Amino acid sequence: MRSTFCLKALSVAIATFSVASAASAAGLDRSGQDITAFLQDGTYAETVYTYIDADVTGKDTSGNKIDDIAEDYDFFRYGVKTDINETFSIGVLYDEPFGAAADYVGDSNFVDATGEGTNVEVRTESLTGILGAKFGENKEFQVYGGPVAQRVKADVKLRGEAYSVANGYTLNVNADQDYGWLAGASYSKPEIALKAALTYRSEIEHTANSAELYPFVDSLPIPGLSANRSGDIEITTPESVNFDFQTGINPTTLATAKVRWVPWSDFAITPGLYNGFSQVLATLPQGTGIPPEGLDLVSYDDDQWQVELGLAKRLTPALAVSGNIGWDSGAGDPVTSLGPIEGYYSVGLGAKYNVTENWAVSAGGKYLWFGDAEGQIPSKTVVSNFEDNDGYVLGAKISYQSK
Repeated sequence: MRSTFCLKALSVAIATFSVASAASAAGLDRSGQDITAFLQDGTYAETVYTYIDADVTGKDTSGNKIDDIAEDYDFFRYGVKTDINETFSIGVLYDEPFGAAADYVGDSNFVDATGEGTNVEVRTESLTGILGAKFGENKEFQVYGGPVAQRVKADVKLRGEAYSVANGYTLNVNADQDYGWLAGASYSKPEIALKAALTYRSEIEHTANSAELYPFVDSLPIPGLSANRSGDIEITTPESVNFDFQTGINPTTLATAKVRWVPWSDFAITPGLYNGFSQVLATLPQGTGIPPEGLDLVSYDDDQWQVELGLAKRLTPALAVSGNIGWDSGAGDPVTSLGPIEGYYSVGLGAKYNVTENWAVSAGGKYLWFGDAEGQIPSKTVVSNFEDNDGYVLGAKISYQSK
């Protein structure tokens, strides 16, 4: 029976990877934090390249057209895994889990009088070490876990009259590295190419050095506050849960499913000067609607859910094709003007070709229909509207496997 369902070697050929960020999906999600490289049989290694091009346009509340704010971006993902013996496995994974890349240009309320536009760039990198232990009569169960090292860096510029007194505000967050952990469990039944895995990643608390510039602060004589501030900022990247599933339908067809949850409603970026000055504004006529505790620079109202369903078909011993459909809930609407997307629907196609017994190449693409969203500033005032936007993803993978 095991030889009948040799679909486990098909292990989704697709390169249509999880897509996210200010230019794509909920919160700052980018890579989807995939760990399937660790779940492969034997010794396995992969290099994955992903390119994302999104078109995000809209109008501000004055009726001005907002040209495409989504900057194209790309990133790599690496994974290597091997079995120490029949019970224990080890692996190392690299990815860029969270990020944002948006840039306002042209003539809108998000561009100042000098022509400088609102801009945000957030970049993260994660390195995960995993140790797994198999048990059960046929070693069908596995528990795994390990440490995660994560690096984060960010730059934000608020420009234009949409931000009112915050026009000209700039935040630079220097690179910081901190640590979290991962834990999960999986079940496999090779006879029917079945694999299921549930993985939890902890939140990671960063304390980074930052510099803020808030020009309007100097226009008010406020003891203890000036337009420039340098100091620590705390940023906590969110926890997440991933569920991965596959099963053979017949000897040449595989069904797959992925579900991901990220609690973006718990996430916030709260710079000291920006928050402190907003607390002062809350006591003044200009601060109508600002809560006494002040404002976060970035926050989200809802948690993110992401679902992807797919089919993979082996056409020849060396060639397999796959397709999938997907849905991302987004993280609320209205949403921050630094990432005005309300989730997406997607459709993807991919192919995998086994060059030799051990080496394979995969390629694929995904098309995304973004949900319409209203952009808001930190005070929850709606300042823009984004409709009928879309994007695409291209990916390629080289993999090696020896069982």
